[in-house]
Amino acid sequence: MQAAFVLWVIVSATFLLLRFLPGGPFDSEKALPPEVKANIEAKYNLNAPLPEQYIAYIGKLLRGDFGESYKFIGRDVTDIISESLPVSFQLGLYAILISFMIGIPLGVFAASKHNTILDNGAMIVAMSGVALPSFLVAPVLILIFSYHLGWLPPALWIGPVYYILPVVTLGVRPAAIIARLTRSSVLDTIHSDFVRTAKAKGLGWRTVLFKHVLKNSLIPVITIAAPLVAQILSGTFIIELIFAIPGMGKHFIQSVTNRDYPLVLGVTIVYATLLVLANLLVDVLYAFLDPRIKLS
Repeated sequence: MQAAFVLWVIVSATFLLLRFLPGGPFDSEKALPPEVKANIEAKYNLNAPLPEQYIAYIGKLLRGDFGESYKFIGRDVTDIISESLPVSFQLGLYAILISFMIGIPLGVFAASKHNTILDNGAMIVAMSGVALPSFLVAPVLILIFSYHLGWLPPALWIGPVYYILPVVTLGVRPAAIIARLTRSSVLDTIHSDFVRTAKAKGLGWRTVLFKHVLKNSLIPVITIAAPLVAQILSGTFIIELIFAIPGMGKHFIQSVTNRDYPLVLGVTIVYATLLVLANLLVDVLYAFLDPRIKLS
């Protein structure tokens, strides 16, 4: 119910903000004749009072109808999203997996080598990943691996080898954040009583580190998973633009520029739903990692 309420608030706020912004979807440098503009607005119900437009949109939304795009004439928003969503979903999912696969081992490694040159080196790499924005990392990687070395294609999304540069670019910053947080959490846990007890029982250091310390250190890391998903989803807009990836980011930017109300609302609803699902997944993982936390 809370998730449904959150989505309703997001949909309502987006709907109202779009209507109150100056200008309209059919305003252009060359003004349309008033009769033509009135006919177009009547076709899309834009001449109706705002409450009537809102109720009509919510009614269509409850039936799973996002409406027809204002700019892509004759195309439903549902069709546009269904074509581009799998690409954006792939990009985001791979970036999240890469960020956790790199970030957690790097953080554990740095904590296990605390105050050594290896720890400092790992944290310098992590700090660099946090500080460097995606729009800077992307051209640097293209310059090195596509232009100079010729190992990887610089753009498009038509095969696994094309995925590497966009996914790595998108996953670098989240991986660095996860590495720093994992290191800090492991260092806090490593001095706990149960860890000293495990050592006193004669367990090997690797067993203590990966079986006892790591599991109890993952709660803070899981906590930032949902915000990281939001960061990665918003980051896909830039990455898709730089690497010419045919995902939803391109449609979102174009729809905002064109004031394509149904497409803006449709893409916003999809991204909001993904974020809500990410938060629900985090709650489930809490209960899995710490049985004292109960789902209600």
